[in-house]
Amino acid sequence: MSLPFKIDLSGKNIVVTGGGGVLCSGFCVALAECGANIAVLDLKLESANAVAKEINSNGGNAIGVSANVLSKESLLEAKKIVLSRFGGIDILINGAGGNSPKATTTKEYLCQEDLDNGVKDVTTFFDLDSSGVEFVFNLNFLGTLLPTQVFASEMCGREGACIINISSMNAYRPLTKIPAYSAAKSAVSNFTMWLAVHFSKVNVRVNAIAPGFFVTAQNKGLLFGDDGTPTERTGKILAATPMNRFGEPDELIGTLLYLCDSKASGFVNGVIIPVDGGFSAYSGV
Repeated sequence: MSLPFKIDLSGKNIVVTGGGGVLCSGFCVALAECGANIAVLDLKLESANAVAKEINSNGGNAIGVSANVLSKESLLEAKKIVLSRFGGIDILINGAGGNSPKATTTKEYLCQEDLDNGVKDVTTFFDLDSSGVEFVFNLNFLGTLLPTQVFASEMCGREGACIINISSMNAYRPLTKIPAYSAAKSAVSNFTMWLAVHFSKVNVRVNAIAPGFFVTAQNKGLLFGDDGTPTERTGKILAATPMNRFGEPDELIGTLLYLCDSKASGFVNGVIIPVDGGFSAYSGV
């Protein structure tokens, strides 16, 4: 990976949840190139191990660890592994998250005919599965809160300690069809600010990155058809993004490194930084 700039994270121990995903695997690689020891946490151990293997093969130091961010017991077991290998924790990246079809409406707008005719294969707001909504909200919000409870206890009082959460453009402007995900990411942003205040006396800074639109394994089906052609939703996204393109995963790295470096952002606390090609600034006219 070609870093936009390099910071010195030598000797720092970093935990990354969701580390096997498209965006967070890039985080892991970049942070390792800056000298950090990386614990790649993912629900799928094979994904975590693959990222760790890539880092180690390039001269870094990483371990893959299986962890379910919705299970405190699982996270505590992961913590034991991290501490036994690295001895401490300096930085936590809460990257795990996602959406579910069970918490997604079929259409952007509620139409009267969908209610009157009971159209088959159309999921309205009234049809949303409560278990699906609960899963999405928990995955994104509790999936940030629980790892923070487990790992941040080891970070209090350490020099340069910080937490970086992953919010979303959904926190600024809720997207159609995905109400649970939008609400959950809003909660993540609010929680980031709350944590920043709460941890301010124990030397732990807390900030968040709010990515705009990046193509990942989770959203690819919404953005492109089976033949690779852009969907109508992609057209709307790009029309509302002044830079008129999707972001590249590497374009999040500069913001990540800035927030991790206490020399660069030591007085930055409780902020959510959009990396969105201008999406949040564009009014549509």
